Amino acid sequence: MSHVEPGSAAGGPPDITPGSIVRDEDWYGRDLSGRTLERVELVDVDLTEAHAVGATFEGCTFRGVRFNASVWTECAFTACRFGRANFFDARLERCKLVGSTFDDCTFDLLHVERGDWSFVTLRRADLSGATVEGARMREVDLEQARLEGATVVGVDLSGAVLDGADLRRATLRGTDLSALDPRSVRLEGAVLDAAQAVTLVENLGAVVTG
Repeated sequence: MSHVEPGSAAGGPPDITPGSIVRDEDWYGRDLSGRTLERVELVDVDLTEAHAVGATFEGCTFRGVRFNASVWTECAFTACRFGRANFFDARLERCKLVGSTFDDCTFDLLHVERGDWSFVTLRRADLSGATVEGARMREVDLEQARLEGATVVGVDLSGAVLDGADLRRATLRGTDLSALDPRSVRLEGAVLDAAQAVTLVENLGAVVTG
């Protein structure tokens, strides 16, 4: 397994072979557009204000990586693992994160626009300051996740695991709540549309008639 040492050239990260470990690198503001990393482990890498269009990360691990104020457009992070990563004010637009896992990450002011987050594990994640719009999040694991005050609009949460989730004061308009058992979550003050209200009542076993 190869290692990439700190201090790569300012013009951009070096070519990184599959299976490498990248540690303590400063990639502040770097353009990673079109880059492909496979099975690479990034440890304590600074990606603050980095940006990329069409980058691909497959089976990579991000430990202690700072994604602060970075922008990712039409990128793929498939089957990746994120541990202790910081996504403060990061934007992910039309990105694919299918099968990825997040553990002990920070998501303050994260903005997700569209994209495919199906089968992602966000168990116990604190997403209370996040905005998610129009994303596909089928069968995502949000067990015991905190979404208090979050904006989750027009999101496909079909088949999602939501047991113990905190949705107080969350804006949920247009989001598929068919998998939500109102008895297993906190919903005080959540903002719903009429169709969602009917869905939740039916999920309680009631019959809604015209």
